[in-house]
Amino acid sequence: MSAGGMFATPPKQPAVRLVLARHGEALGNRELRYLGRTDAPLTPRGEAQARLLATALSGIPAAAIYSSPLRRAHDTAEAIGAELGLGVATDRALREQDFGAWENLTRAEVLARDRTRLAAWEGGADTAPEDGEAPYALRERVVACANTLAARHPGATIVLASHVGPIKALICAALGLPPSGAFRMWLDPASYSVVDWRPDGAGILRAFNATAHLSDLEG
Repeated sequence: MSAGGMFATPPKQPAVRLVLARHGEALGNRELRYLGRTDAPLTPRGEAQARLLATALSGIPAAAIYSSPLRRAHDTAEAIGAELGLGVATDRALREQDFGAWENLTRAEVLARDRTRLAAWEGGADTAPEDGEAPYALRERVVACANTLAARHPGATIVLASHVGPIKALICAALGLPPSGAFRMWLDPASYSVVDWRPDGAGILRAFNATAHLSDLEG
């Protein structure tokens, strides 16, 4: 081997394009309740949103669809899969953040019961709700999932049907932001975002919170 070959930079693994689909509206979303492990179903409006999202994504060259096991995400993924002619694989790493003692509470209710912990959490500290999951733990599991899928589908486009927490965590990681950056982002139900992802940590955000497909429903 020549010296040049020995010290040559190895080629980067092709990025995988992640289409990050948030589920349609679920019971509790309108009240902005903390829905983590709670297996809330889609509302009728959420089902309609999921169908519109599926139509919007019907033309993408997706190689696979992966979904959180929670039914609000999985039902959304099934609608997308029906349009794309793909089955849905379930991956627990795509589940929502576990909010522990805050499950099903509104922010106002948490503020009344756990003000100090909530302030620390919203202030960027790696603080978990009691019996819940901390932001860095969430980030670690979704980044590990993205790395696994990037190695499995190099250069491909795949759909991940998930929730606000995991989607924001992946976007923050792709942009080199701390987990607290999620508090400066808003994701609508049945929106989608697009990230080109490499296991080396390099990420490019191509679309964020796309919702044009929902305009007829909103009207």
